[in-house]
Amino acid sequence: MKIRYAERSDCALILQFIRDLAVYEKMLDEVVATPELLEEWLFDKHKAEVIFAMEGDREVGFALFFHNFSTFVGRAGIYLEDLFVLPEYRGKGYGKGLLQQLAKIAVERGCGRLEWCCLDWNQPSIDFYLSLGARQMSGWTTYRIAGPRLKQFSEE
Repeated sequence: MKIRYAERSDCALILQFIRDLAVYEKMLDEVVATPELLEEWLFDKHKAEVIFAMEGDREVGFALFFHNFSTFVGRAGIYLEDLFVLPEYRGKGYGKGLLQQLAKIAVERGCGRLEWCCLDWNQPSIDFYLSLGARQMSGWTTYRIAGPRLKQFSEE
């Protein structure tokens, strides 16, 4: 599996992954993003980043992330906004590979943690995150990999 960073020319593809995720989450009616908005915010303003999991020359999964900040830790973290692997490629390690790449990026950038949220009804994803050593937070379920586990996960 290869991982690659998105380029400006990928905005339509990024939007398709966002829409595919929204269909899975039963939230497609909430997607108002356009390729132009993504281009502006991802590549002109640099407010978020996208990586793709590749099988050969095909993008089979994506992760959109950005930096947040923890006042308690005193440094930035990475917040994973979206993670999605095409259904026919699930169970092959692409989701784990994307998360491991994010852990590596976090460690390389000196970040204190990697965190994300998951819908409470999405038990397959919850089980997957817990299997990685993520810790479930309270409320709208937030997951975090931090400290020694973040470094360990980035090196697995």
